[in-house]
Amino acid sequence: MSMNKLIILDRDGVVNKDSANYIRSAEEWIPIPGSIKAIAKLSQAGYAIAIATNQSGLARGYFTENELQAMHEKLIGLVEVAGGKIAVIKYCPHHPEINCSCRKPEPGMILSILKVLDKPASETWMVGDSLKDIQAGKAAGCKTALVKTGNGLKTLSRGEGLQDTLVLEDLSDFCDQLLSAGD
Repeated sequence: MSMNKLIILDRDGVVNKDSANYIRSAEEWIPIPGSIKAIAKLSQAGYAIAIATNQSGLARGYFTENELQAMHEKLIGLVEVAGGKIAVIKYCPHHPEINCSCRKPEPGMILSILKVLDKPASETWMVGDSLKDIQAGKAAGCKTALVKTGNGLKTLSRGEGLQDTLVLEDLSDFCDQLLSAGD
């Protein structure tokens, strides 16, 4: 069992379908096919799974803390039914203009997760669909992976800042590659 290993996932576009209009309720929170099962498989293989998500919709007044909580309870519940576990969920509630240290591409949320779970960054994966996710992961010293779901294809087409970043179809693909590599 790789008990020291941690995988940090961006949420929208990686675990669930994203919307340019923001995901505003648990009803609108729809998992990407295979993502819940992938999280469960990684969890069963001994990986701690965490979520680090920018949620400026809070600051913008698009949804409340309670609505965000309901989305996360749905995520946690689905993962548990599939036989997995989410260790921690961190979110940045701030408006981008605040220039906080937690909003990706800043590494604040990732560093906080590493500290809470007492895991080494060098053994940790940050999986995202946008350049901000990859930049935050790299700034924290993590290994990085980009999935083509969500904004992934758009991020890939820009092609910058993705050196040393694994590129995969989706979270299921990441899970399969990681488990077959035994890393």
